[in-house]
Amino acid sequence: MILKRLFVFMAVAVNVLCASAQDMDTPVTQVARNMMPGWNLGNTLEAGSNANNFTNNGGLGAETSWQGTKTTKEVIDYVRSLGFKSVRIPCAWVMGHITNAMQMTIDPQWMARVKEVVDLCINDGLYVVLNDHWDGGWVERSFEDTSNSTVTLNCERMKKLWTQIANEFRDYDEHLIFAGLNEPSVENAAQMAALLRYEQAFIDAVRATGGNNTRRILVVQGPSTDIDRTVELMNTMPTDVVDGRLMVEVHYYSPWNFALRTGADGSEVWDRNAYYWGAENHVEGSIHNSTWGEEDYMLAQLQKMKTKFVDNGIPVVLGEYGANWRYANGSGEDQAKHDASVRLFYKLFNQWCIEMGMVPMAWCINYMGRPTMTLVNRTSRTVYCIPAMEGIRDALVATSIEQPEAARNGAFADDKTYTLSGIQVADDDLRHGIYIRNGKKIAVK
Repeated sequence: MILKRLFVFMAVAVNVLCASAQDMDTPVTQVARNMMPGWNLGNTLEAGSNANNFTNNGGLGAETSWQGTKTTKEVIDYVRSLGFKSVRIPCAWVMGHITNAMQMTIDPQWMARVKEVVDLCINDGLYVVLNDHWDGGWVERSFEDTSNSTVTLNCERMKKLWTQIANEFRDYDEHLIFAGLNEPSVENAAQMAALLRYEQAFIDAVRATGGNNTRRILVVQGPSTDIDRTVELMNTMPTDVVDGRLMVEVHYYSPWNFALRTGADGSEVWDRNAYYWGAENHVEGSIHNSTWGEEDYMLAQLQKMKTKFVDNGIPVVLGEYGANWRYANGSGEDQAKHDASVRLFYKLFNQWCIEMGMVPMAWCINYMGRPTMTLVNRTSRTVYCIPAMEGIRDALVATSIEQPEAARNGAFADDKTYTLSGIQVADDDLRHGIYIRNGKKIAVK
């Protein structure tokens, strides 16, 4: 009996090990397909102050310092129910979570909290991209100094940091992906050379920890995660001891006066804002029509990344993208046309990314106000920016990606309110339109 039990135990152990190995062998292009579309847990684990760089002064409270909702199972369950297949977790480490600056020692309580959030996502069947985000700018704003001494010092720091992270998650399967940086401020060839050294340090550190990290998919960032700079300057990939386990990351916020805030200080400048995007959404005589960066531009930019990387077997992660949802205030401005513009932007971006084999990951910050790129109200677990979410759902229909749970099962709770396409919204977020409540259509004027 003892021998039989031992044999059964050994058989189970072998099966687990084999399953783990198989989990790490899925082709990188298929993993990318499995991740579409993605969502960002923005303004959360990357929050804090660069005054805390190389200290442990950030604490666990950093998670809610830029937005007020702690990440819970219910939040992640809701994100998954909307049809997202992956979550990007922007994360700070150096900025307030280092107990020993010389050794780059990560605060164990912070590491444990990051692990809890990663587990919430993976336990829901979601893929996770875990990175070293802006992180007080310790590397991302260092590129004015590309001297060998500075780059060497930062490479050693990066290796120490990523060795700890990689060891903590060593046994996780393919659902966990590491990204070395976020938006490295690189503008020329000398800075690009420094970036490649940092990315090489990241890759080498992760691979050296062994286990599943020997084949874990890793994401490297293009210069400034800007498409044009990446196409121009990223002509060499860092080396890897295994083939076909790298992805490239860029971001997309174009045109800037439609997608982003328009003041140099991050404020809104009313007469510079573009409210209307897409030829069919222009308003005659308005100063707020987009004058560049519309459908043809978006398609051409994405095609550049497909041609340079995807067509050569390297998937592309659009780690951040989005467009601010605004109040189209001002005399004669058309809110409905602005909403339609946001919906079309999200629809075409997701559709074209998916069709080209690239992973779109929406930026989302949990700020309920305008302008904002908030898709999900994490507190009420409802959709906040209905036009953006409807655009993503339009893209899933157009590309035949599996539909969100609410759309598949057609279930509507009697005490909740939904759009006609099945997106639940909070009553406080209702705006002009037709909704479903208690099985009946209602009009909000």
